[in-house]
Amino acid sequence: MNPIKKEDLKQEVFDLYDDYAHNRIDRREFTQKLSAYAVGGITVASLMSFLMPDYKGGMQIKVDDPRLKSDYVTYQSPKGGGSIKALLSKPADAKKPLGGIIVVHENRGLNPHIEDVGRRAALAGFISIAPDALSPLGGYPGNDDAGRELQSKRNRDEMLQDFVAAFDYLKSNKDCNGNIGVVGFCFGGWIANMMAVRIPNLAASVPFYGGQPTAQDVPAIKAPLLLHYAALDTRVNEGWPAYEAALKANNKEYTAHMYPNANHGFHNDTTPRYDKAAAELAWKRTIDFFKEKLA
Repeated sequence: MNPIKKEDLKQEVFDLYDDYAHNRIDRREFTQKLSAYAVGGITVASLMSFLMPDYKGGMQIKVDDPRLKSDYVTYQSPKGGGSIKALLSKPADAKKPLGGIIVVHENRGLNPHIEDVGRRAALAGFISIAPDALSPLGGYPGNDDAGRELQSKRNRDEMLQDFVAAFDYLKSNKDCNGNIGVVGFCFGGWIANMMAVRIPNLAASVPFYGGQPTAQDVPAIKAPLLLHYAALDTRVNEGWPAYEAALKANNKEYTAHMYPNANHGFHNDTTPRYDKAAAELAWKRTIDFFKEKLA
């Protein structure tokens, strides 16, 4: 059997995975609907395997990379989930306080991919913190299916408070210069947008394909925004025109990029939704933005 290639799959397959990954259909329905695309020697099992994340193959920065100091810490989120575990990373050779970046996971907890993104941010010259909003329920359980199920049991506004508390934690960290930004993906993109609403002295916010605040929330935004959207992500993109209109009406500082032919999740290099060109460009823009705003 020939290996499955991304370009051989219909867009509907990726849309199905998006529905599954965001709990709009369960595993049974996902498998059932996926069977319609199991043709030409491709089995449902091989399709499922192809679509699921490959954390070992997608790792860019090793856990024990000698260029970094990376350790788990715990901080308190009194208005959220209480005690929150997070991965704190910084360059091993840092000689002075650095700008801080909060890295916010998707809807499945602090999985190996988001930890890797946290290390990438630190390697770019920042102190990064990647919290696990599943901490009150025992933390990321080791696989994304169980992680999504756990995260669905938490109130998202309480989880927002957990990431606001991460801002407070970094603010008081001696290795942080006090200038703090946030980058988030999917659910984390919504968190990044809402942190800009909730934290007046947030220095920068970078939502990747994130849900938008209401027009009533927009006047409270003080942080400059860098927004990344995927052209094929019709679900999230539906909210962008109203958000952009509100940002313009309130004279907010923002830059938005729409990446052509890219799917929701295009930055995640552990799944076939990954778009290398779009991901690398978006990440370069993100790091350049943080270097400008967090100096």
